[in-house]
This record gives sequence, C-alpha cells and structure tokens, in this order.
Amino acid sequence: MLGVADETADAVVVGGGTVGAWCAYFLRRAGLARVVLIEKGFLGQGASSRAAGVVRMQGGTPEAVRLGQWSRGFYLGQRDEIGTDSGFTEQGYLLPCFTAAEVTAAHARLEMQRALGVPVRWLDPGEVDTANPTLAPGQTLGGTFCAQDGFISPPRNVAAYTVALIRGGVEVREHVTFGGMSADGTVETSQGRIGAGLVVLTGGPKLAAVGALAGLRIPAGGARHQVAVTERHPDLDPARVPMVFDLAAGLYWRPEEGGLLFGMSNPDEPPGENREVDEGYLAKMRARLAALVPVTASLGLRRVWAATIDYTPDHLPIIGRAPGLDRVTVASAGGAGMMWGPGVARAAADVALTGSSEVLDVSPLGLDRFDEAGHSRLATDPIALPFPERIASS
Repeated sequence: MLGVADETADAVVVGGGTVGAWCAYFLRRAGLARVVLIEKGFLGQGASSRAAGVVRMQGGTPEAVRLGQWSRGFYLGQRDEIGTDSGFTEQGYLLPCFTAAEVTAAHARLEMQRALGVPVRWLDPGEVDTANPTLAPGQTLGGTFCAQDGFISPPRNVAAYTVALIRGGVEVREHVTFGGMSADGTVETSQGRIGAGLVVLTGGPKLAAVGALAGLRIPAGGARHQVAVTERHPDLDPARVPMVFDLAAGLYWRPEEGGLLFGMSNPDEPPGENREVDEGYLAKMRARLAALVPVTASLGLRRVWAATIDYTPDHLPIIGRAPGLDRVTVASAGGAGMMWGPGVARAAADVALTGSSEVLDVSPLGLDRFDEAGHSRLATDPIALPFPERIASS
C-alpha cells in the first residue's frame, strides 16, 4: 500500500509531452476542478520538441484517418480557442508509388480515405512531376495527394500547450516523477501522494516503464529517429515542394526555412534511446533523397538532430482504460505525436471521463488487443515509419 494521500485531485496525468499535456487541458476544459500534470523533466523536453511536425489525413487505416482529421481541425481552431496556435501550414502531401504493388495498395487506401471525407486524389506520373517540380522526372508510377495535409512547428506546439495549460488552470508540476499507484487511485510521486479520481498514463517512449510502475504491461517502445535540414536553395521554395513520403525507404521531406527538412528511421536498429546521429545511415538516406530530389545532392546540412520516438507493434495508437483499473486510462500516439497527438489526447480524456469518445471508436485500440508476447490482433498501419519489429532491445 502507498499510504494516505497528501492531497487530492480530480485527475492526474503522467507525462508532459504532446499527448499528456493536451489531455490534461481537455480534462480541465471538460469541467474537472483540479487536474494535476506531472512531468519528470520540462514540458515538451522529449520528442515533442524534436519532431518534424507532419500532419496528414492520409492514414493507412480508418482509425489513423479519423485521428489525423480531428487533429488537423484542432490545430486550425487553436487560435480562436486558446489565443495562440501550433503554426499549422497547409502544404499538401504526396505519397508516390514506385512499384505496381504500391499502386494497387494506394488505390485501395484512396477509396477508404475518400469514404471518410478526405479530399485525396490520384496523380498520374506526369501530374506527380508537375505537382513537384523538384522531383527527378519519370521516377514514379503516380501517387496519392492531399492538398489539405500540412505540418506544424513542434517548438511552437509545446508553447501552445503550455499556454493552454496555464490559462486553463491545470496544475503543472515539472521535475516530478511518477512512482506508481495503488488500487484506490493514490498516485505516488517524488513530491508526495495524490489521491486521484482519474489517472491518465502517457510517456511516449517511456510509456512501458510508466505502465510497469502501475503494474501494467504496455507494449510500447522507443527508437531513434533522425531529422536534418539542408541549406537554402531557390528550387526549394515552398511553392515548389509539397511534402513527400517515400514509404518504401522510410524517408519523408518537407520545406523548411528555404531548404528541405527530411527525416528517417532505421528499421534494422535495435530499440533504445540513442540520440546520437548515425552518420552512416544519414548518408544512405541523403543518397536516396538526392536520387529523387537532385538539387539536394550539392547542398550541405544546416541542422541535424536525433530524437527517441515511441512506437507500438501495429503502429497504431493505444487509447483505453487499463485492464482491471477502471480509473486508469492509457494513451500513446504510436510515433505520430504531432499528427495524431491532439486527437489521441482528446479521445483519452473522453475515455477517462465516459468510457468512449466521439473522436473515433476506441474499442479496438485498448491494451486488450495485445497478447502476452505483445502481438496485436489488428493489422499493422501500412503508412508508418519503419519501426523495429521488437519493442525492447533485450
């Protein structure tokens, strides 16, 4: 037993990244009088401030589409709601196809996405070249394109949710660690015990460790993700460069500060928290980028960094109440914190309060979809970065 609580709260949210912070904001906005957010470091210190910021509705599953749609709508309405925003920029997103099998899969996804209201269209090879004049001509067999997809500024997103938390009256406690909880809802922290009516566990790449402290087995891991920004070049003006995801290579890019931002993950790298730059893999991805966008071959790099991002075995989010713990809700964006984060956060807040959400049907997305080995009964989202097959390195 953890003992008598030192204080009480209507809800305690663990983790001050995009999912945890927005979830705390939504809980407070729903009418809970006292919401406490605990974060072991600073708000947004992890992947939330190191991401690439891509926001697309072209998901590979209906759940992914719904979360992308809701999050995009939230970003667009932030200024009216909280007085600031995350800097959403509508850029357009192209998913090119390089093989016949990719074309077939893309057409099937396109029909699913259109049925859900996504304004996505098919571009034939010539239209791809016209839409993206920086792309080496004649490389693709066509692709899907959504003009309403875009990106946000991750640091601005952290600033936006910090403002929302403060103005909304959420009690933010930085440099406070989560130490576990008891069956009666008492949360142990490094600053004492909090008797919580509701608890939401987030943590991104650390979610498995957070869950273990609460007696839960959560199949969520962390992997290194690298991002780089090239030097400026006139051909990389945003008017000439839609966002692009080379799905087979696990490489994406978008305009940034007059250059090109590109990101990648190595599927052959073991899970872990390595934040050093892998020069060898970076060179491999630069070569692939140069083959597709020739102007980048002669450009130096202005910035390079690495972050640990979270993922799940099926590349889908986790949203649901913890088995056997009705007061506890678990939330993970599965590596898509900018793209799905607000939607996951709102759905998690809804589930914590009522058990369901209007954002999407969360019933397939709980922890009960995983077996003891962490395998999911759901099909893997086909539009995702190439995460490792394992969750842990051991």
